[in-house]
Amino acid sequence: MKILLHTCCGPCTIYPLKCLRDEGHSVMGFFYRHNIHPLRECLRREETLKEYALQMEMKVIFQEGYELEEFLQSMVFREKERCRICYHKRLTATALLAKRGKFDAFSTTLLYSRFQNHALIREMGEAAGKSAGVPFFYRDFREGWQEGIETSKERGMYRQSYCGCIYSEKDRYFKNNGKKA
Repeated sequence: MKILLHTCCGPCTIYPLKCLRDEGHSVMGFFYRHNIHPLRECLRREETLKEYALQMEMKVIFQEGYELEEFLQSMVFREKERCRICYHKRLTATALLAKRGKFDAFSTTLLYSRFQNHALIREMGEAAGKSAGVPFFYRDFREGWQEGIETSKERGMYRQSYCGCIYSEKDRYFKNNGKKA
């Protein structure tokens, strides 16, 4: 199959790309950037993915612009649902692009992370696929978690320490010792 793979970053692309290619699929990446904050972090992840994609001879579509305000506005007063909203935004954009590009299916590197909600990703992916008219290709890539980490370290890749949004950055770094933020 010809699969469009939403790619959140270079390190998370390693294992899914390997698996899909080993199964004989043709894979193209899509880097969605509006959820990654701050901009310097987004650019650093993008550069790492560009380098890796070049080495692996994987074509990647890099989203243009940086819609920080729109992303944040969609989250305000719905912060507890932020992952659902974010998955929906990323997977819908990927599904629509897959439809335009006549891909057989689309998937996401989010399915590689042990920190992501796989049931919710699958639900959002299948809904986006149904709406766009292109199937969501679900695969649990978590079995390759350690392999991807080791490979990214061997390659000297930039490895981020939070999902990407400003809220996940706060969750990762802000330690309030039980005090209200």
